[in-house]
Amino acid sequence: MARTMTSDKNKIVVGILFGGKSAEHEVSLQSAKNVYDAIDRGKYEPVLVGIDKSGKWHSTGGSLSLLNAGDPRLISLNRTGDPVVLAPESRGLLSRQERNRNPGFAAEESGFRLDVVFPILHGPFGEDGTVQGLLKLADIPFVGAGVMGSAAGMDKDVMKRLLRDAGIPIGKFLTLRSHNAVPSYDEVEAELGGTVFVKPANMGSSVGVSKVRGGAEFSRAVQEAFQYDTKIIIEEFIPCREIECAVLGNENPAASVPGEVIPAHEFYSYEAKYIDENGAALEIPAKLDKDTQNRVRDLSVRVFQTLCCEGLARVDFFLRENGELLVNEINTMPGFTKISMYPKLWEASGIGYTELIGRLIELAMERHKKERVIRISYA
Repeated sequence: MARTMTSDKNKIVVGILFGGKSAEHEVSLQSAKNVYDAIDRGKYEPVLVGIDKSGKWHSTGGSLSLLNAGDPRLISLNRTGDPVVLAPESRGLLSRQERNRNPGFAAEESGFRLDVVFPILHGPFGEDGTVQGLLKLADIPFVGAGVMGSAAGMDKDVMKRLLRDAGIPIGKFLTLRSHNAVPSYDEVEAELGGTVFVKPANMGSSVGVSKVRGGAEFSRAVQEAFQYDTKIIIEEFIPCREIECAVLGNENPAASVPGEVIPAHEFYSYEAKYIDENGAALEIPAKLDKDTQNRVRDLSVRVFQTLCCEGLARVDFFLRENGELLVNEINTMPGFTKISMYPKLWEASGIGYTELIGRLIELAMERHKKERVIRISYA
C-alpha cells in the first residue's frame, strides 16, 4: 500500500472522503478537488479516499488522482489507488489485501491512522447519515452533521414535516411512495396549483427534479423522480426570488450574509449548479433590506437547530414579492465546487476558503471531544 504520510507529528491527518454511489458522484469529485487544493498544508496532512460508483473505497494517499479533473462534464474517479477498508479498532485505513492477510494488523502501523474525516459526499450513501454512522462506530471525528441531522436534512418529506411542526414557514407539498397509487394531475392541481415541482425525496443537486405544467409532463416527471427514490414529493410552484444562507458552527451557529441565485435556465438545475458557469448569476450579498437580511439569517440558524445539524449547512429560501419568507430546504453537505454558493457566502462574510476548511475541521474535533465523555453504559 502506498505510504505518503508526513513525518511531521504536529500535522492533523485529514481523510478526504469523496465520490460515492450517489447520482451526485461527479459533484463530489469537484468538491473534493477544491477542498484538497485549498486545505492548509502547513497544518493538515490530507489523505484521499475515493469511493467508486460500486461502493468500493480506494486511497491514493496524499495525492488526488482524477480523470478529466478540469471538465465537470467528464470528470471521473481514477480507480488506480489502493483498495482500502476502514478499520474501526484503530481509527484508520487498511489495504484490503493486508486486512485479509492479517486481521490483527493495526492502521497506525501502516501510517494511515486518521485524526478526522471530511466526508465531502453528496446525496444518498454519504450525506444521509450512513457514512456518518460508520464514522461514529469507528470513533473518528468527522466534518458536518451527525446521523440525525444528516438523515433529517436529506429526506425532504421528513425535513418539511419537522419544520412545519416547529412553526417554520414552508410551501405546500404532497408525498408519494412507490407502492401507493399516484394521484391524477387534476387532483394535484386542486391541492397545489397548476405548476408544480416533482422531486425525489432523498436526492440533491436538482437530480431527478422536474417542473410540471400539465398532465403529460406530470406523468413523465413522476416516472423520472421514482428512478432515484422510492419516495417523491410534489411541491407548489412559488413565484419568488431564491435566497440562500450559509450556517457554520455547533452549539452556537452563525449565519453568513444572504446570497441570491438568479438562474439563467428554467430553474436552478443540476447543469446550472455544477456544469454551466453561466447557468446562474450568484448575487452576494443579495440586495435585501436590513430587516429581510436579519430574518433570513435568524431563520437559517433556527432551521439548522430544529433539524439537529452541526458543523455546516446551507439553507435555501423562497422570498415572495410581498416579503413573505418560506424555507425551501437545507443542505447539510453543500457543494464546494468553484461555483458553489456555500464557500462564496462565507468569503463574502469574511472567511476565506482555506480558513473555512480549517474551521470545519476544528468544529468536528471539538464535537468529538465532547461526545467522548458521554457515558455509554450504566455502572
